[in-house]
Amino acid sequence: PAILFLIGVLFLPYSPRWLMAQGRHKEARQILLDLRDDPLTAAKEIRAIREQLETKQEGFKLFRTNPNFRRSVALGVMLQMMQQLAGINIVMYYAPNILAAAHFDPQSQMWCTAIIGLVNMLATFVAVGLVDRWGRKPILYAGFTVMAFGMGILALLLQTGMTTQSSQIAAVFLLMIFCAGFAMSAGPLMWVLCSEIQPLGGRDFGIAISTFTNWMTNLLVGVSFLTLMQTLGTAGTFWLFAGLNALFLLLTILFVPETRGMSLAVIEKRLMSGVKLRKLGR
Repeated sequence: PAILFLIGVLFLPYSPRWLMAQGRHKEARQILLDLRDDPLTAAKEIRAIREQLETKQEGFKLFRTNPNFRRSVALGVMLQMMQQLAGINIVMYYAPNILAAAHFDPQSQMWCTAIIGLVNMLATFVAVGLVDRWGRKPILYAGFTVMAFGMGILALLLQTGMTTQSSQIAAVFLLMIFCAGFAMSAGPLMWVLCSEIQPLGGRDFGIAISTFTNWMTNLLVGVSFLTLMQTLGTAGTFWLFAGLNALFLLLTILFVPETRGMSLAVIEKRLMSGVKLRKLGR
């Protein structure tokens, strides 16, 4: 995967914002013309980027003095916590333990874990194809609904006992559904949203805080999962994560903005003028 990622990076164009920061205005304008249908829209965005680049990066100072920036940082923290508490890494890290609880033999555990990982990778391409067609929020709605459904039905199966082959097949299928739901939604989109909602003057600070939150929550989930299984039982643990995904669906409705088709300059202007978080975008 790392080699494929490296090859893919070689074909990525530079961002217009980075090119403008390097003084390569002509290249930035051409890339924006390729990305935008309307030359006037591209020219307007070039002007907005130029104005924003004149703003110094003083993230910590901005965080201390500007309550609107604190709102975007808090939203970034919430998004990254939602991503990790959805439960993807309990599946990735502990799939053999989960499958053992479903009475799979060791060889079957290995093959099923590999298949689940493959589904996780392939489903990511769904998000790539749909993120700018459907929008961020509809995809997150679908993702959290699918994840809550997958975790909830799996918890029900574990609670009632899984002694038949059909119930074991259903367990693997539900884990695949869960991973697909994550990979097409919260997996990639939280990173996209965290980069879009931060104002230029505090973007480095805001993204650093949200990334730190992501890894700390990942650590918390990773070290606590086996303890949760011992305390709540396997079924109880999955009921917990099903409930969390249902909660995250509600939080998405209440707080997450729809940023599809919105320029970073417009999002920043709305944020700094005190517009509600969920109304920063469309």
